[in-house]
Amino acid sequence: MKIIFATGNKGKLREAQEILGPGYELVTPAELGIFEDIEETGDTLEENSLIKARYLWDRTHLPCFADDTGLEVDALGGAPGVHTARYAALVAEAEGLGTEGKDHDFSANMDTLLRKIAELGPGAERTARFHSVVTLILDGEPHFFDGVLEGSIAHEKAGCGGFGYDPVFVAEDYPGRTVAEIPEETKNAISHRGKALRAMAAYLKENE
Repeated sequence: MKIIFATGNKGKLREAQEILGPGYELVTPAELGIFEDIEETGDTLEENSLIKARYLWDRTHLPCFADDTGLEVDALGGAPGVHTARYAALVAEAEGLGTEGKDHDFSANMDTLLRKIAELGPGAERTARFHSVVTLILDGEPHFFDGVLEGSIAHEKAGCGGFGYDPVFVAEDYPGRTVAEIPEETKNAISHRGKALRAMAAYLKENE
């Protein structure tokens, strides 16, 4: 089966292909001549993943899926959540500061996150989770799959692996090290996106 994955990230594409296996051929929107940025206007991860998947379905009428991921920090009321990629820019805007260069800048995002938790005081709860939602559309019908990686926010950045907030996130399964400090294959085995993708793969195999 050929399935469109709404990503241009080679790492995410490789992870999804390994999970789905040889019976599925993943293609990117770019390979089909679709280069537009799909505006994510939803208020939840589920809504944003559906927006991206629905856009591809409407353009191609081929099986397709999209994911959206957020970091949810309990002490911050679940923030940054759906605004994970733009957190630094949104906080700077709310504080009346300049936002130039902060949009989708994960170094700035992590600095902002650590600062906002520190402002709550030394006893602030640091529990958090990565939450991914994958939306698969088959024959026009959406199907949703969730994956969660529980953990906590470190006091400072550590490690050079992974991407995004990995240098400040400590997974429950590997305490004492940030996700950026554990091997990639280990991270992939426990990742939030991987859990959602494996749930989708199981659904596809059950409904072939």
